[in-house]
Amino acid sequence: MEPQVGCGRWPAKAVVGETFEVAATVFREGHETLGAEVVLRAPDGTTRPPRRMTEVTPGLDRLAAPVTPTETGLWHFRIEAWGDPIAHWRHDAEIKVPRGQDVELMLAEGALLFGRAAEGLPAVHRPTLARLAALLADSTVPVDERMEAARHPDVVDLELRYPLRDLVTTSEWHPLTVHRERALFGSWYEFFPRSEGASHDPMGRRGPMSGTFRTAMKRLPAIAEMGFDVVYLPPIHPIGRTFRKGPNNTLEAGPYDPGSPWAIGSEEGGHDAVHPDLGTLEDFDAFVAYAADHGLEIALDLALQCSPDHPWVTAHPEWFTTRADGTIAYAENPPKKYQDIYPLNFDNDPEGIYREVLRVVRHWMDHGVRIFRVDNPHTKPVPFWERLLAEVAETDPDVLFLAEAFTRPAMMHTLGKIGFHQSYTYFTWKNSREELEEYFRELTGDAAKYMRPNLFVNTPDILNEYLVHGGRAAFEIRAVLAALLSPTWGVYSGYELIENTPVRPGSEEYRDSEKYQFRPRDWEGAEREGRSIAPLITRLNAFRRAHPALQELRDLTFHDPDQPELIAFSRTHGRGHGPGTGAAGNDVAAVPAVPGEPVPLSGFDDVVLAVVNLNPHQVREATVHLDLGALGLPDDASFLVQDELSGETYRWGRSNYVRLDPHVQPAHIFTLRSDDS
Repeated sequence: MEPQVGCGRWPAKAVVGETFEVAATVFREGHETLGAEVVLRAPDGTTRPPRRMTEVTPGLDRLAAPVTPTETGLWHFRIEAWGDPIAHWRHDAEIKVPRGQDVELMLAEGALLFGRAAEGLPAVHRPTLARLAALLADSTVPVDERMEAARHPDVVDLELRYPLRDLVTTSEWHPLTVHRERALFGSWYEFFPRSEGASHDPMGRRGPMSGTFRTAMKRLPAIAEMGFDVVYLPPIHPIGRTFRKGPNNTLEAGPYDPGSPWAIGSEEGGHDAVHPDLGTLEDFDAFVAYAADHGLEIALDLALQCSPDHPWVTAHPEWFTTRADGTIAYAENPPKKYQDIYPLNFDNDPEGIYREVLRVVRHWMDHGVRIFRVDNPHTKPVPFWERLLAEVAETDPDVLFLAEAFTRPAMMHTLGKIGFHQSYTYFTWKNSREELEEYFRELTGDAAKYMRPNLFVNTPDILNEYLVHGGRAAFEIRAVLAALLSPTWGVYSGYELIENTPVRPGSEEYRDSEKYQFRPRDWEGAEREGRSIAPLITRLNAFRRAHPALQELRDLTFHDPDQPELIAFSRTHGRGHGPGTGAAGNDVAAVPAVPGEPVPLSGFDDVVLAVVNLNPHQVREATVHLDLGALGLPDDASFLVQDELSGETYRWGRSNYVRLDPHVQPAHIFTLRSDDS
């Protein structure tokens, strides 16, 4: 039965309004026809009307049905299966009656079955099946009329809504946790508040000055105008001076070097304090409120590590690892060394560390933070996170946690299973068509029931060589892929300005990294001079908000260009699921077409089709062969596609010619249109 996580140890995941599939293998001895339904139980203990399941692959006993939870909280689902005597009678009658085999006997048996079914109906519907039972038993009425009466849509509808069930078998209840929409869909923007409004004295009469929360506020309207939903801030706490890093991660810091925000803690405070250069806690509150006025949520970095100057080092030396020479061990990820950071040791006083971290999290929750980006969660005990996330969810289910876990797959997946709402991914290192298709089949397949990907195109630590060597076209290509392949994606500040200079050849570190120094940017000048791809990012985010197909994870199909450097894929929303849809459905309302968009051709409420040139240097041509069934279209369909980037319209069918110049337009983003739209 699916979805299950760890054989039911952890709940599967969904968000409010997300439609997903519940499937099970249902069989019994013999050849009797079976029926099955999915039942959802809401957090308040009430059950929703059942959703009828249909065969996924005929002949293999696999049945499925779509369900849609309508509120946050812990839901449960179960499957009820039964022998379906009326469906079995229909099967036999449609074979035997036309052949003249046991005609009156078959009709008499049908009369008995529909008579039984009528007894279980609400009074308003009972006469319909009672009349049919009487008609089937009346040998004076022509056989064809009696069979046609049994096929009447009103009869079939009642049969589906109120099935006659023999030998009902019920599964156990299986857990399903339902989060708010932002857990699945959103656009993130990361920036350092200290860089916005930072200043340098060109005369050298004073050192550089940090930006503040008040100056950083001025950047928020532009971020909102680009269509972002979440502003992610690296740590905003006091920074230690012991072993403070200088520019480009050097070991010698000058008197004015601000240090790494991840070296948390000084005599001015620790994880619950604000760096005095940024302002006060009241200034942070104002920043959060101003962001909310622009439709932005604040995500705060939760980095469980300390500078040697952190108050915890003095108050709780047992929280750290002491080496053989008596010194506290600093963080290492060979060959990288972080002499300015002490990692916590969760083995020595796990309860004390837990209580303090929970206090810190709730402190920032009290100041308006409802999203936390967790730094390196894979280096902390899994039971710690499972307990912390569960305790927070018990009182504040709207609070979300993003796992920054660039680690081995087993740990990444486990963090998703035990409660993290989102996860960073390997997306930045997946650049070829083969790599992308394989990885996203994994992310949108079985993993989708517990792990939600957040596709950051870059981070302060990750400048992929594809961006270094690909120039503007590479930045546009990766933005298109991230925005369309996942319902959640992210951008680190400077991406829109095509910043791609590494500290040295082959390195993924930025030269003059913002992690170690102020980096004010001339946003207006870049846009004025055409050096910014902010207009493309704005269009992508607006398109994502307009199309429900891009707000879901599971319904992704790859198509087949005959050129390996082109990738083609589609996303769909509002799939019809056959019998059981509609009146007998389970909280699955028909989703209207997007306002201003044409009526869908067929099968889906929303379809987005993309073709992307993965080569940022050269023009690529191909014939793209489409899986029309995956688009909800017949095999011989001919239809119009409109490119939402260029505005051009083309007539397409199963096989279509494409030419993409990465320096002009590296991708087509199509919506499907009928001839009369």
